[in-house]
Amino acid sequence: MRLRVLFGLIVASLTLPFAAPAQQPASVPAAAPAAKPARLPASAFAERSGLSGMMLSPDGSKIALRAVTNDGKTRLAVLDAETRAGLLNLEMPAKQELEWFRWAGNNRIIASLSQIGTVFGEPYTFTRLFVYDLTARTFTFVGKKDMGIDGDRVLHVDPNGEFVLLAMQRTMFDYPSVWRFPLDGTAEKSGKQVQAQRYYVWNWFVDDTGVVRMAIETLDSGNLKVLYRRSADEDFRTVGVINRVNKDKRGDWSFARLKAGSDDGWVLEKDESGHYVVKKVNFATLSSSETVFAKPGFDIDEVWFDDQQQLVAAFWSDDKDRVEWFDPQYKTAQTRLNKALAGSEVWIASRARNGSRMLVWAGRENDPGAWYIYTPAAKKLDLFVAEKRALDPALMATPKSITYTARDGLEIQGLLTLPPGSSGRNLPLIIMPHGGPFGVHDQLTFDTDAQFLASRGYAVLQPNFRGSSGRGDEFIDKGEGEIGRKMQDDLDDGMDWAVKQGIADPARVCVVGASYGGYAALWAVIRNPERYRCAASFAGVTDWNAQLRYSGNYFSRESRRELSKTFKGTRPGFNFDDVSPVQQVSRLTRPVLLVHGERDYRVPFKQFTAMKDAARLAGKPLEVLTFPDEGHGFDKAENQTRWYETLEAFLTRHNPAD
Repeated sequence: MRLRVLFGLIVASLTLPFAAPAQQPASVPAAAPAAKPARLPASAFAERSGLSGMMLSPDGSKIALRAVTNDGKTRLAVLDAETRAGLLNLEMPAKQELEWFRWAGNNRIIASLSQIGTVFGEPYTFTRLFVYDLTARTFTFVGKKDMGIDGDRVLHVDPNGEFVLLAMQRTMFDYPSVWRFPLDGTAEKSGKQVQAQRYYVWNWFVDDTGVVRMAIETLDSGNLKVLYRRSADEDFRTVGVINRVNKDKRGDWSFARLKAGSDDGWVLEKDESGHYVVKKVNFATLSSSETVFAKPGFDIDEVWFDDQQQLVAAFWSDDKDRVEWFDPQYKTAQTRLNKALAGSEVWIASRARNGSRMLVWAGRENDPGAWYIYTPAAKKLDLFVAEKRALDPALMATPKSITYTARDGLEIQGLLTLPPGSSGRNLPLIIMPHGGPFGVHDQLTFDTDAQFLASRGYAVLQPNFRGSSGRGDEFIDKGEGEIGRKMQDDLDDGMDWAVKQGIADPARVCVVGASYGGYAALWAVIRNPERYRCAASFAGVTDWNAQLRYSGNYFSRESRRELSKTFKGTRPGFNFDDVSPVQQVSRLTRPVLLVHGERDYRVPFKQFTAMKDAARLAGKPLEVLTFPDEGHGFDKAENQTRWYETLEAFLTRHNPAD
């Protein structure tokens, strides 16, 4: 069966429609104002620079970024890092999404585009890889015309930008093979298979030079066979079997790096407490040795290496993102930046390979922040772009981290944002669960939704319910099979905590959320109408069986099994219809605001129409709002403004603040 998707791109003018602000925004220490500040319009919170994903080229001479213009069109843009002159401006075509992009050498950018298609009547998200050559000014497809759904699984990018290794299925019924594609515009004709598919092998791993060195084969028992070789001249051999049934910790390894010409590498491995640490590994024996870095009680999320395979940095999260620098150059740069931007959290987000130039973000939980270009040798720090310039940090709320105990004894961490200038007592409360739900957690950073609601007089509680990330796999595992059940209990218990603390008025509580949080909001008023006055759902899941069928189309057969286990759990007799708003809409007695973007590819618009139709048939009125030109979030400031204004009016009718 041949699956084909047509991808097109518009090459626009090379003059970019934006410029950096003229002056540096002030960054002030967090402090609660003595009196209630003037109410800013919703548009001030919806304002955005339109720029994201900033990334320096390896030599530091250029900046690639995603630019969303005022009309909502997405562009892949490149600027000269010194002069800010526009070098590239590619407009993404209608109904195609720019999933990600990265540099391949100094003059090429590879980018993934996605598009919804159907196979046997079922919707699937197709991805395809492209390369833009800044010298030749060409934009070409990387892959084969006849290939499966997933076309952007890049295993390796040559540092000089000459080629990529791509794991791909020739059809959706094959196992992935590995292909080497040149990036000179001849990929489709010149691509060569460097590793044939093997039955039951879904994952291939390469070393730092792009040699395929390892594979994971899934056995019928659910255990994993590890195939390994030291060089391209050797045949693969079985070096071990990972017993997942007995929870062999090697089954949870997160591959970090494998060094060419050596059996040594690095992984993220669980320690005795179940948290990920950085370990050295001998892949020929599947044995880990010394712990390179750990942060007791927290997971190491990511590590960076340099070209000499030296560990540069390790990242983890508690209530904020954190970094540990091992490279003295970056440690010194961080110290200098912290001093120059005192009062802000400072992040080195991207850097030239030799450290000659860095992209830096600075902000904090009451400050939306700004981007800077830092040139260490010249001790020069230039403002690149400021976010949400209409929002004065002195007028914003300062959220804080809180903890409470769920009814089964599990400690839940969350965030609490109080209205600026309020007494902090007996307030109307908005519970705002995050999306995901697994592997995601809310942190102490600037949250536009929470800030907007707080500015309207509401206390906002963001519980990191069971299944959230940041506290180890054991905490995530406690969420397995608990959608609509214990995950929802954690929200209810958060409300009880806020009431007991005297913060919230128990008669004035609503739930507002997006994506999974939108589902949790809908389910809250259906399951516990005695607790909540109303719910607002943006892009929320309404029918779990339909959503999991759709989401499962993104994954391999093995991954679909894991997806099912994670969401359904292992207890027998669980039926998602029992916790799906569409199936339980007859129980709805509270006001609901249902909002969705018609171009949503993560939670498809069918989830909205299914809920709307089910409510109509059940005689349950809903307030609805749709955005034909938006997806799983907002590209256009005017659309986000409309959402905020509609939400404020809805809450004023059904749960007014003082």
